[in-house]
Amino acid sequence: MINKVKKIEYREVTFDELPDNAKQLIEKAKDATKTSYAPYSNFHVGAALATDGGHIVVGSNQENVAYPSGLCAERTAVFACGAQYPTEAVITLAIAAETEGSFIGQPIIPCAACLQVLLETERRGGKKIDFYLYGTEVIYHITGVGSFLPFSFDM
Repeated sequence: MINKVKKIEYREVTFDELPDNAKQLIEKAKDATKTSYAPYSNFHVGAALATDGGHIVVGSNQENVAYPSGLCAERTAVFACGAQYPTEAVITLAIAAETEGSFIGQPIIPCAACLQVLLETERRGGKKIDFYLYGTEVIYHITGVGSFLPFSFDM
């Protein structure tokens, strides 16, 4: 038997340390939480992405009483982007979440379903996505879906 370890690389940054484009996307993700429909969880998530064509697309989580029928903010943004700009690659994605009127302290990461969609989005666009996961206490900067899914399913 051989024991192996896979590690992920990520950076903890402050808002002031971010490049202007990342700051802009985080602000748009925070704004997108206001369009969230989350009456059951009261957990409002916003996502904003940038394409290599210079477009910005936002999304927010949309719940339904039949939970599987809802959709996460990340997939809302990615699918809207695919419909509006099908030939452009997603290059950056910012995510923010708030509950009870306050943004959360620690960043959230995309769920497994979103990560699988984002993996295919990377493959389709041919570029790794830069992720900026916002928390009031810390922001994570992570490059590539593979950092979240070291054993990802890809065809």
